[in-house]
Amino acid sequence: MNSATRVGAYAVGLAVVFGGAAGLGKIVGPVGGTAQMASHENGGAGGHGAGGHGGGQGTASHAPGGLQVSEDGFTLTPQRTVLTAGEKTDFRFTINGPDGRPVTGFKPLHGKRLHLIVARRDLSGFQHLHPTEAGGGVWTVPIKLAKPGVYRFFTDIQPDGAKRQLTLGTDVFVPGDLKPAPLPAPEQVAKVDGYEVRLTGGLTPGKSTELTLSVSKGGRPVTDLEPYLEAYGHLVALRQGDLAYLHVHPDGEPGDGETEPGPGITFFAEAPSSGAYRLYLDFKHDGEVRTAEFTVHAGNVPVQEQGRDPEPGHDDQPHTH
Repeated sequence: MNSATRVGAYAVGLAVVFGGAAGLGKIVGPVGGTAQMASHENGGAGGHGAGGHGGGQGTASHAPGGLQVSEDGFTLTPQRTVLTAGEKTDFRFTINGPDGRPVTGFKPLHGKRLHLIVARRDLSGFQHLHPTEAGGGVWTVPIKLAKPGVYRFFTDIQPDGAKRQLTLGTDVFVPGDLKPAPLPAPEQVAKVDGYEVRLTGGLTPGKSTELTLSVSKGGRPVTDLEPYLEAYGHLVALRQGDLAYLHVHPDGEPGDGETEPGPGITFFAEAPSSGAYRLYLDFKHDGEVRTAEFTVHAGNVPVQEQGRDPEPGHDDQPHTH
């Protein structure tokens, strides 16, 4: 592929979305193939409690969450699927029910009735957003996609009338000269706004592993992290290639008498296969939510995926919450 390719000629892979679980989320299936999600919450339910947003458990009767724009009769319906690079847009959409009408009732999930996750296909431009209702079942959120490309939009919801939590997904296009960003090389420390976040642990295909992310500032541990969406941290993992999505939450929760507000936030996750993954940690301190990003390799990774040529002046889409 040339360094600059028209988005119209860009081959779009099918994204597979998986939701979080209570301290442990699992996605299983070959890269690029059909995948399945298993929840490890109490009783195997897809509830929210100390668990993650994502529902859409992959079972014999249900496709994985986010694989479809429509599931169980509910459909993610954006008013626009083409946006302009660098232009702030009032992005509007509805969740239409089995009767074809916009749904107005939703069960809150981690304090919000709807969560919107956005990422470009090269794993850059991550955003975790919370749209507001404009009336009549229309959801709206200001959004700016800085660079041309194909972006995947995921919604975590439980509409009234739905028997379970759903994750619906659709693609949004930003025309222009596409310049995919190589995946950054793995590093143990990520820096964001004067904070350092250190990652301990890794991913092993087919095995549950522990990931601890420790937050510090100015060389001192941060021990007063603030609750954000009913947790001290939120972790999203996207697998390179098909954007298989895993959203998990840490062990414990604020106010449970056991969970400390930093500096460490511990997660348990199972990588479904060998490959490169991008991790996005949302944490809140001094009243602001920040996102630390990491690349993690699980198992053997092809040589072409293992590094990144530095790009002078490279400036990915800023994170918005």
